Parts: sequence; structure tokens; C-alpha cells
Amino acid sequence: MNMYFEGYGYRGSTFEQTYRCYPASFIDKPQLESGDKIIMPPSALDRLASLHIEYPMLFEVRNTAAERTSHCGVLEFIAEEGMIYMPYWMMQNLLLQEGDMVFIKNANLPKGTYVKLQPHTTDFLDISNPKAILEKTLRNYSCLTTGDSIMVAYNNKKYYIDIVETKPASAISIIETDCEVDFAPPLDYKEPERPKPTAPPSADPAAEAQVEEEPKFSPFTGPGRRLDGKPAKDLDASSSSPAKRQANATNSVQPSAASTPQITAPRKTTGKLVFGSGGSQSSKGTEKVPDKDAKEDPKKEEPKFSAFTGKKYSLKG
Repeated sequence: MNMYFEGYGYRGSTFEQTYRCYPASFIDKPQLESGDKIIMPPSALDRLASLHIEYPMLFEVRNTAAERTSHCGVLEFIAEEGMIYMPYWMMQNLLLQEGDMVFIKNANLPKGTYVKLQPHTTDFLDISNPKAILEKTLRNYSCLTTGDSIMVAYNNKKYYIDIVETKPASAISIIETDCEVDFAPPLDYKEPERPKPTAPPSADPAAEAQVEEEPKFSPFTGPGRRLDGKPAKDLDASSSSPAKRQANATNSVQPSAASTPQITAPRKTTGKLVFGSGGSQSSKGTEKVPDKDAKEDPKKEEPKFSAFTGKKYSLKG
């Protein structure tokens, strides 16, 4: 037989009641601030016991005027009738003032599998072991609701952390469950500024042009050699110029009129090497051969090259 009490608003098989809320500082229960549990009057326990509510007891807490909703557990049933006491951080989440009316309803929440947290300040990450501190704090919590900000007390300092996301629902139970925890960057986190690239010092334009200039090809820049193998002591020093050597090579190499090429000793000229067809003739524009060259013994003249003058062989053997 279900009982209905007009004064307390018990209806059917659910627990629904409106109370005036006050912070935990009104009673000697400082431990309330380190969790999400409230203190309710004894009449609430009687009604919950008659409904065979599943343990742990979880409740939906709603501020109808501000349209804010959260969830919590219960610590004790020792409050005055018509009143409840709750952590001050929870009153802040619900935008409640002392003595405001709050709606309480029993709730069944799924076990959480994932929660994403976001600290308000970066100094929470400076704690030597924030994971251990968080695990210890969440042991005092029964459930988590997306959009709430929970409080973590450590070394006489309060750290606030937002519940960004929860799975598999927007409100989950964290009692006796394995829950994956992820962290978002703190609200006051700022990415370090990247150093601006420094402009290279402006170089001298003339130096840049000199560096960028590619080496030009200069033909005939090696040392001079005589074709007859003798030292090239008669070469004019002016013939070392690349331009002159190129001109010499162009003007001095001439095809022989005979079928067999003839190579004569070079004669001292004004900056040119002449490869003529005749051994005793001098080209136009050249000086006469000095007396020293004229007195040279003609017997010492190098043998002339004749093509196809060797022995004959037959491929038949």
C-alpha cells in the first residue's frame, strides 16, 4: 500500500520533494565541501525505505527558477524537516542562494566509462601528482554531471575543475566503476608564442652579384705543349691568354693539301702558332726565322708522319 503525504509531496513509486537549501557551513560538517553528498531530513529516509530505492541513493537536484540541474548522493538524514544542506560549490553550480527552494528527485544513473575534465587554472597541473589527488578526491563523489564544476582541495588551496563530457550519458555514476579520464587544456592556458624568424642581414649588392656570378668557360687555358715533344720555350708569353689561344687554334689549324699530313717545327711568330703544309715555308705576317734556327742541321728534323705505310697482312692468314 503506497502512502501519500500531502505535506511532503510523496507520490507513487518515486521520491520527489522540494526543500530549502543551505550551505554546509550552517552545520558542523566541513567534509561536505570535499564531495557531492547532501544532508536530508529523517522523513526522506522513511519515504525512500518504503520505495525500496536501489543503493547507492542518487538524486537529481534542480533549480527550477534558473533551469539548472545537477546530481548528487546523500551522506546523512539529520537535517531539519523541510531543509537540506549541500556543498557550497554545488549551490554555485545551481545558482542557488541561502534559503532558495530546490527540487529533489531520486535517479538511476548508468555507470560511467569516460569523463573529460578541464581545470580552471594551470597551477593544478603543477601539483606533483595531480592524478593521485584527483583519484582521492573522486572517492568522495557519487556521480558527475556534464556542465558542473567540482572542487578539489589540496594544500589549503581549492582547485575548480569543469566536467566537459561524460559517457555513456550526460550524468553518470562513478561508484565502483572503471572510468577513463581525459584532460582538456586549462581555461587560462596560453600557447607559447613562436619566435619570429629574424630577417638575414642585408648583404652588399656587389658582393651578392659576385657570389651569384657563375664561372665562365674559358677554352685553351692549360699550359702550352709542342707537338714534336720538345720544350715549349719559344712560345710567346702573350699566347697564354684564352682569347688569343682560341684565335690561334682557329686560325692556325689548317688542312693540308697533301693526302699525308705534315707537321713542321713551329716557328717563332708574333703570338701565333702556325701549323703549315710546308716545312720550309713561312706564313704571311710572320717574322723571318732567326739565324740560329736556320743553321740547325736538317738531319735532325723529326721524321714525318705517313698514314697507311706499315706492312700488309691478310685476314686469311
